[in-house]
Amino acid sequence: MAGYTDYPMRRMVWMLGGGLTTGEMTGAAENLWHTPKSTQRRRHGTDAGPCVIQLAGSEPAVLARAARRQEDEGAQIIDLNFGCPAKKVCNRAAGSALLGDPDLVGRIIEAVVTAVSVPVTAKIRTGLRPDDRNGLVVARIAEQAGAQSLVVHGRTRACRFVGEAEYETIRSIRADVRIPVVANGDIGTADKMRQVLNATGASGVMIGRSAVGAPWLPGVLAGQPAPSRRRQCEIMLEHLGIMHEFYSEPDGYRLVRKHVIAYLRNLELGSYIQGFNAIEDAQSQHQFLQQMIEREIEE
Repeated sequence: MAGYTDYPMRRMVWMLGGGLTTGEMTGAAENLWHTPKSTQRRRHGTDAGPCVIQLAGSEPAVLARAARRQEDEGAQIIDLNFGCPAKKVCNRAAGSALLGDPDLVGRIIEAVVTAVSVPVTAKIRTGLRPDDRNGLVVARIAEQAGAQSLVVHGRTRACRFVGEAEYETIRSIRADVRIPVVANGDIGTADKMRQVLNATGASGVMIGRSAVGAPWLPGVLAGQPAPSRRRQCEIMLEHLGIMHEFYSEPDGYRLVRKHVIAYLRNLELGSYIQGFNAIEDAQSQHQFLQQMIEREIEE
C-alpha cells in the first residue's frame, strides 16, 4: 500500500470513521531517513489519528535505531512489516522474505521492543508458499519477542495478491496466541467482514486495497452509515483538495491521479478517466470533476 496510504488518504479514512490508520512502509536504513520520499511518507497530523510508523528492514540494530528515532519524532506505535511481497523489498531480505527466517523476525521485534517505549506491532502473511504456511510459527515467535498485536494477511508470499485469501491459518493463529490478531485480505463489504470474523475469531479487520477510492469503507465496516453517491463525490473533491495541498506543484497533479481513478471506477464513471488524465494542473482537475458531478450525479 506504499504510495496509497499517504497522509491525505489516512486523514480521509480517520475523518470518515476508520479505527486506526498506518503510515506507508518506509525503509529503516539510515541513508534513507532524509530522502524526500521517506520524509514525506512519515508525515502525520493529529487529524489522521494516532501516529503509526511502519518500518521495513532486515537488520535488528538498524531497525531499533530507526524505531527509536521515530518515537523521538512523535510515533505512537511502531509497526514492523513482514508481509510485503514486492520483489524490490524481498530482494533486500525484508518484508515477507523474512518469513523464511522466523528466528530473525523474533530478533528484530525484540530489538525494536527494547529500543522504544511505545507499542510495537507487526504485519505478516500466512507463510512463504501454500505448501509452507509457517505463519503460526512466526506468530508465536512474534508474541514471545514482545509484539503487542499482529495483522495477518490471508495469502503467502508466493501468492502475492493472486487468488482468494485463506483464513484457516488466521484462525489457527488467533486460537494459539494471546495478543490481538487482525485479519486482512479480500475484505470489502460488511458481509465479508462478518464472515471473516466468524471464521477466524479475529479481534478486528484491516482494510487495504478495498479502501482506495473508498476511504469511507473502514468507517462503514465500523458502523458508520454508507455515504450516498453524491456524498462520495463530495468526499472525492475534498480528498483532491487535501492531496493538492500536500503534493505541491509542478508534480502534484500527477500524484493524485491514481486516487481519483479509483474513485471514478467505484462511482462507475470510468469513461471520465482518460479526460481527467489529460489534465496537467490542479485547478483544472478540480473544475473537471465538479462539472462531471453536475452532469452525472442527481441531487
